[in-house]
Amino acid sequence: MKKTEFLQFIQYEKHFSPHTIQAYRNDLAQFLLFLKEKLEFTSLEKVTHHQIRSWVVDLMGQEMSTRTIRRKLSTLKTYFHFLQKRGFLNHNPMLKVNTPKVSKRLPAVVKMEALDTLFDRLNFGNDFKGTRDRLILEMLYNTGLRRSELMHLKIEDIDFPQRQIKVMGKGSKERLVPFGPDLNKTIEAYLVQRTTGFPEHSKAHLLLTDQGKPAYPKLIYNIVKRHLSLVTTVEQRSPHVLRHSFATHLSENGADLNAIKTLLGHSNLAATQIYTHNSIEKLKKVYLQAHPKAQSEG
Repeated sequence: MKKTEFLQFIQYEKHFSPHTIQAYRNDLAQFLLFLKEKLEFTSLEKVTHHQIRSWVVDLMGQEMSTRTIRRKLSTLKTYFHFLQKRGFLNHNPMLKVNTPKVSKRLPAVVKMEALDTLFDRLNFGNDFKGTRDRLILEMLYNTGLRRSELMHLKIEDIDFPQRQIKVMGKGSKERLVPFGPDLNKTIEAYLVQRTTGFPEHSKAHLLLTDQGKPAYPKLIYNIVKRHLSLVTTVEQRSPHVLRHSFATHLSENGADLNAIKTLLGHSNLAATQIYTHNSIEKLKKVYLQAHPKAQSEG
């Protein structure tokens, strides 16, 4: 069913991230297994929008979220488009499949006061582990990097004189992200510990495990969740929440939306506009509290 060719296509021609490729691989395997076991289809030639809709119903029966189902359908959309364009299929069943709508959900944000507590009052320790954990949290919040971008960051990507980081984002798009003096001090303190503990890795990945190996996604997630749990009660305590907080706090303090878009590495402004919603809600609250004509007559 040309699965290998498709995965090579999204890796080498579309330049999808390893995380996205793995998600596409899993989605595709799940769909093909459904065709084989539930519908007894062994070829894609006879697959129509009816079979794909049956899969969606099956996923809903598993109480899968609308957001997850949309992502899986996005995988099929890319897959069938590839098959048709390369001449492996003469039809595209996804053209008649409607994607379920998902309600807009504002991103979770950690309050500035909670982050002040995290960075100013929490004792991380001055050893390798402590400085690394602090660096991970500061990097995510002070730069808005994605977890995958932070994980693959190398020391050579950091320009200390200019205080900027070269980041390779989605679709192999490169951008420069500035950072301030506080983060500069944290990076330097970490590099001292890193060089002392693991001198053989002086020019490799910036972030290392306690054993000196490159940091991996679960390590970064666990570090963020553990420390955020100490200062906030927000339900989501993932690395992405710090990225949301970075963008929202910039917006609340008057940053231009196009500037936030560039810093986040978004390809279009629509993806960035969600961060204005929290700011608007805050402005409404200020208006209702402060404007003499905003109060209803009693």
